[in-house]
Parts: sequence; structure tokens; C-alpha cells
Amino acid sequence: MTHDDSALIERLSPEMQAMMGVYALYWKLEESFGCIEMELTHQECHMLIKLDQPKRMGVLASDMLTVPSTITSTADALEKAGYLTRQSDPEDRRAWLLVLTEKGLEMRQMLVTEAGALFQRASGLTPAETAEFARLARKIRESIMKTGIPEGLKK
Repeated sequence: MTHDDSALIERLSPEMQAMMGVYALYWKLEESFGCIEMELTHQECHMLIKLDQPKRMGVLASDMLTVPSTITSTADALEKAGYLTRQSDPEDRRAWLLVLTEKGLEMRQMLVTEAGALFQRASGLTPAETAEFARLARKIRESIMKTGIPEGLKK
């Protein structure tokens, strides 16, 4: 960033500075995330990270801000590769839970570790700043989720 760019950003409102920072971070993480995905797609990595515990596909679709058909195809690929299984939900035998296998748990742990390191490198934040950013990001997400999944993701 040149001095002129930095001066321009400083003249913007805090809201615009925040949006520009979040966008730059998202762009950098998206660019860098491909190097740790290995044989998995971005969507498959995202699902593995979100499967911190067995979940119904509808819950997972909401967590991942996507439609159920995307969850089904991603789960099919991960199941075929041996990363997860489908198990009957003991609370509702008509529903299915996605459950990580041992291979899936190992891959999830590797992804979480690598993503954390990637975030630290990309953001340049200290651990205390990261904790504060996480708190604020959770608050933003909760506020947005109160209005439902964004329209563009419902298709």
C-alpha cells in the first residue's frame, strides 16, 4: 500500500475502513486457503471445519450459509472419500446426521490448525487483537443471521 492509499483510507469513515479491512482480509484468506486444501474443494474444507460435532444436513446448510442441495453433494463427496458417514438421528429416525470418521477428524484438525496460522499471517493481529476481532465478528454474524440467510445464498 502506498502512502497515498493509506492516507485515503484514514480519511474514510470508521465503517468504510472496517469494510475495506474485512474485504482485504477475506480476499487474502481466499487466495491463500487454496494452498492448504490438498485434494479437497473449498466447500468440502468448509464442511469439515463446520462439523465439530454430528449435525443434521439442514443445520449444516444454515451454518454454512448455503442451500441443502449443496450440502448433499458435498456430503456425498466427503462420504465417498471416507471423511464422514451418515447416521440415523436418535432424536428423529427420519433424519440423518453427518458424522466425521477418524480420517475426517484428523483432516478437520489439520485444517483448523492451518487456517488459524493462515489467519495470523494474513491479519497481522496479536492474539489479544484476534480475540477482540473474533468477539466483534461473532456479534456481526449474529446480527446478520437474525434476518436470515442472505437472499443470494437461497438460490
